[in-house]
Amino acid sequence: MLSQGLKRKAVLLSLIEAMNREESWCSETHIQKCIYFLQEGFGVPTGYEFILYKHGPFSFELRDELAEMQANDFINIKPQPPYGPSFLLGPLASALKERFPKTLKKYKKSYKYVAENISKGNVSDLEKIATALYIIKEEKIEKMNACARRLNAIKPHISIDDAYDACIRVTNLLNKI
Repeated sequence: MLSQGLKRKAVLLSLIEAMNREESWCSETHIQKCIYFLQEGFGVPTGYEFILYKHGPFSFELRDELAEMQANDFINIKPQPPYGPSFLLGPLASALKERFPKTLKKYKKSYKYVAENISKGNVSDLEKIATALYIIKEEKIEKMNACARRLNAIKPHISIDDAYDACIRVTNLLNKI
């Protein structure tokens, strides 16, 4: 597992940078769901603890780390009225990333893939696919019909058809990297 220290932060910064390159909104919700995919879908050992929360998998630890990184000038926020802010790299981000070239090279394919294929979704889409991933990985439900029924049971505002589509999409995403 990446230590809860600087290597993990360097991976997080590289993901945020890749998300911005892909013109993702890069809100906290986007980062939460993308890190969840990196960790649980693609095996990047960031070590964040996630729970199923209001809008899908959520890590309070990650939220605290983002606040700490902002306070330490690794990331900045850009207000986006009337919506929430986006995250950008701060003035100290490059110096931190330069310290861990092997780690970043090792996980580059994964964080680029997540930025290209997941980060551009809207919050509603991210909720669907991240919750579908949670069901597939945490609850070990791999059959698409069962996954869709479980997703709809957890999130009744997501129709069975949309839940099924989310489960299929997650399976396809996981099989392409």
